[in-house]
Amino acid sequence: MSTKLPVVTDPVANLPVITDFPASQKVFIEEGGLSVPVRRISLSGGEAPLDVYDTSGPQGHDPHKGLPKLRKPWIDARFKDGDDGNRSQMHYARRGIITQEMKFVAIRENMPAEFVRDEIARGRAILPANINHPESEPMIIGSKFLVKINANIGNSAVTSTIGEEVDKLRWSVKWGADTVMDLSTGKNIHDTREWIIRNSPVPIGTVPIYQCLEKVDGDPEKLNIDLFIETLIEQAEQGVDYFTIHAGVRMAYIPLTANRMTGIVSRGGSIMAKW
Repeated sequence: MSTKLPVVTDPVANLPVITDFPASQKVFIEEGGLSVPVRRISLSGGEAPLDVYDTSGPQGHDPHKGLPKLRKPWIDARFKDGDDGNRSQMHYARRGIITQEMKFVAIRENMPAEFVRDEIARGRAILPANINHPESEPMIIGSKFLVKINANIGNSAVTSTIGEEVDKLRWSVKWGADTVMDLSTGKNIHDTREWIIRNSPVPIGTVPIYQCLEKVDGDPEKLNIDLFIETLIEQAEQGVDYFTIHAGVRMAYIPLTANRMTGIVSRGGSIMAKW
């Protein structure tokens, strides 16, 4: 697992302080040795406080060091117990194992842990939690669970720095984003992503073909499947929790896009078409 962030200059110097929301505080539900964050909102008229889902993650940590590795002891314990090399949450669920991640999710969602395990095992829900992103707080996506919101961030060839992307991440999770996609298309995609992952309490996703294009200096005709697979592995080893993989495009259909008012709207789709 990566523990040292690449630094040339200090990209996160003087990030603005993010203050708390009024009339609420972050508290933790303590259950079964787990500490699950919630946002407790004070209500008027004598009503009891309202607890809601909180995605803001640990506060006040040095972004140079990243967030605490919440899940590292759980991951290490599973390694010690022995495994067959498949370390996905679905694999554990299908073996009848309720992981700490599943228990954490069950508390967050106010659902039985066995129900969480069963939904994952059946393929009706996913718990995106790369073992190389131990800083993340477990969350789940599925039809039986709370609706989740994704935020898109990322640099471009025109603007943005690593510090700005880390700041976008901080504001995204503060305002309730359940997952964040790093859609960087400019320079230093790998290093930018490293800073984002190490400071993210939520799953991080990417569009791998964007970095592939960076590796071939922006020429889609130089893309090949070996480069694509290499990039997938690189990002997974870094800690990316989920990918957007664009569908293949039939050569015969590409001319049908030529006269469309908007062409191929998807950036990844247009890269695929040119490839």
